[in-house]
Amino acid sequence: MLLNGKSQPIFVPEIYLPNESINFTKWAVVACDQFTSQPAYWKELKDYVDGFPSTYHLILPEVYLEKMNHQMIDDINQTMHQYVRDSIFKSIGKSMVLVERTTVLNKRRLGLIMAIDLETYDYKEQSRPMIRTTEKTIIERIPPRVRIREKALFELSHVMLLVDDPKQHIIESLYEKKDEFPLLYDFELNMHGGHLRGYQIKDCDEIINQFHHLIKDDKDPMLFVVGDGNHSLATAKAHWEKVKLHLSEEEKLKHPARNALVEVVNVYDEGLNFEGIHRVLFNVKDDFLIGLFHAVDKQEETWVYSKDIGKAPFFIPKNAPRAYEQIQTFIDDYMKKHKEVSIDYIHGDMELIEVCQQHPNSIGIKMPCIERKELFPFIQKGHVLPRKSFSMGCATAKRYYLESQFIMDYEPLKGEIK
Repeated sequence: MLLNGKSQPIFVPEIYLPNESINFTKWAVVACDQFTSQPAYWKELKDYVDGFPSTYHLILPEVYLEKMNHQMIDDINQTMHQYVRDSIFKSIGKSMVLVERTTVLNKRRLGLIMAIDLETYDYKEQSRPMIRTTEKTIIERIPPRVRIREKALFELSHVMLLVDDPKQHIIESLYEKKDEFPLLYDFELNMHGGHLRGYQIKDCDEIINQFHHLIKDDKDPMLFVVGDGNHSLATAKAHWEKVKLHLSEEEKLKHPARNALVEVVNVYDEGLNFEGIHRVLFNVKDDFLIGLFHAVDKQEETWVYSKDIGKAPFFIPKNAPRAYEQIQTFIDDYMKKHKEVSIDYIHGDMELIEVCQQHPNSIGIKMPCIERKELFPFIQKGHVLPRKSFSMGCATAKRYYLESQFIMDYEPLKGEIK
């Protein structure tokens, strides 16, 4: 279907959930790009789900990304096939899922699970699709993720898209009618993730129309921007670009890899916390802070942290996008000259301090928070933020893997899926 001569961005997917015999608390785990400097978190989680069906066995936590090898990828893909053979999954049919998430901070966040047409999204700079990236994509990070995805039967998504609905009349209105929808799940998330409920919505045409009405500029239409999972969605796009090279025009319209599963959240949702994403540099010397001091405009106070000096005041630009641009530019230049230095991106003030305390010769930088009302106008003008410029909540508030959809032609397996 076309919208103003272009592919329609929203697709209603056939969604699969684990069957009723599965322990959902052990099944759902947090996004793979969290706790990347805290292997103890993933060790505790692994011990908790050991011996049980779990999405933990279907992903590669990025804390282990540098150790990734063919055997790890093969194990993930073999587990996917095994779960299908064991009838772990059940189809709920073509649906959207209204998600009610209560985080450990006792804040409620609403979302709507759907699929998007990857032909309406692009991560390349200067592109202006209907679904736009918010942060600069690091191209080198995509190939390892594509190697995991290219042989995967299905996808488990932690991608979160944002929609600009200041009147809160789409997702919030659906939530007011939640008792009219079948309850799919209602359970506690592991590792202090809070609580999750999901409601099935089968009649989606009017919802799609309401989203289309939010497009403000017909000449330069933009509907969604990526809130979380920039590189995961970029991976899905890169994978689709490879797949479609070998398809006819008719096959391109129907191939399941063309679509990506996402959760859409209103940027004005009351439970959505916009937070800065902090930087921690490892194996740095004293010249790092000296150079950073001279590289940024000094207008507003933040702080830096190291095990030796503790917490110390530091001044950065008042404008958050400019602060990220100046700081990240300096970091990138510094790392080119100091190959021994590495970086990680940390969610949460206490987590930043904890990581620095565990790693001598590290420097943590507390980053500012971008205002949510600034985001859509900024992206609509064609701008892109530096990578890891904002986060929507702390690490434990991130999306957990639960719903899935097939991205490979699985006709031979239909008899095995109940």
